[in-house]
Amino acid sequence: MKDNKMEITKLFSEYKLGDTILNNRIVMAPMTRSRAINNIPNEMMALYYKQRATAGLIVTEGTSPSPNGLGYTSIPGIYSKEQVNGWKTVTEAVHENGGKIFVQLMHSGRVGHPENLPKGAYLLAPSAVSAGSQIWTYSNSMQSMPVPKEMTIAEITSTKDEFVAASINAIEAGFDGVELHSANGYLLEQFLSAVSNQRTDQYGGSIKNRARFVLEVAAAVANAIGKEKTGIRLSPYGASNGLGYYDEIEAEYEYLATELNKIGLVYIHLADHSSMGAPEVPTKVKKIIRSAFKNTLILSGGYEAEKAETDLWENSADLIAFGRQFINNPDFVIRLQNKLPVSKKIDNTTFYSGGKKGYIDYPTYEEENVTL
Repeated sequence: MKDNKMEITKLFSEYKLGDTILNNRIVMAPMTRSRAINNIPNEMMALYYKQRATAGLIVTEGTSPSPNGLGYTSIPGIYSKEQVNGWKTVTEAVHENGGKIFVQLMHSGRVGHPENLPKGAYLLAPSAVSAGSQIWTYSNSMQSMPVPKEMTIAEITSTKDEFVAASINAIEAGFDGVELHSANGYLLEQFLSAVSNQRTDQYGGSIKNRARFVLEVAAAVANAIGKEKTGIRLSPYGASNGLGYYDEIEAEYEYLATELNKIGLVYIHLADHSSMGAPEVPTKVKKIIRSAFKNTLILSGGYEAEKAETDLWENSADLIAFGRQFINNPDFVIRLQNKLPVSKKIDNTTFYSGGKKGYIDYPTYEEENVTL
């Protein structure tokens, strides 16, 4: 201890994630930023991620594996040649700056609106149950999310194939791996949740059946690109996009962690959104998942450096993800490592606004303190 403050050391130590060596244990959490014009990654996005490449690992914003998964405006995909080429620009920029980067594969499922989807695409979900809220659309207005189409077995199979194809595209694009987004109320979590999944076939009803699609996708992706390159994000007790509490959460996530461990995924990224108003993930549940899953555990949600350091030393996690601090502190890791003030100046009106403002124009500490 020094000046009543904990010395931060483990947070900045190297870590072996599968076959990938990370420069530190800080993860830049995935954050939607809505800068992909026509759903294609671009040079502006490449600069954004390059500026933040001092993170041990970057996990990109949610990226759709298919046209049906593009529920939000201006989010990227990774199912076309143009998108793969766009992402190559991003991964090359990050690697040139010494960073590592996983793409987060996010199929939005019932979360979306037809106006946001390309021609011929449609909203899919495990059951024909609306998320019950509104979403921003390309007409520059909030609109109610409609009732989605309940997926047939053939559509479940084809969607799984889309995740696999997108993962193969990700490796072609130069990513170090993929994170399957099974959190925040999107398609994979929609299958897990008894709130959104009201099926009566082999993909609904029991814990085992509700988890089936997630586990099939995870196994198929791991088989296609390697389990050492495949992670997953989970958010038990999350309340995003119309989901919420159901009685079997604890038992379901213990089963899920156990089965993911058998598949051998490289990590579970466990999101706790209580700092943003969602129910807290109980410590008991975090410990259950930690015990059941033997590979890397990433924890995220409202972290500051000292809490992160404590959780690493107590073996509660192997890596710690930080989110919004990276938006207005492109040099967030350097600020922490050199005990420099972390900027609190942030413009939340530009989170999803498009353009450079509030995206690639936040200064580093050095730029803030230039003397003429």
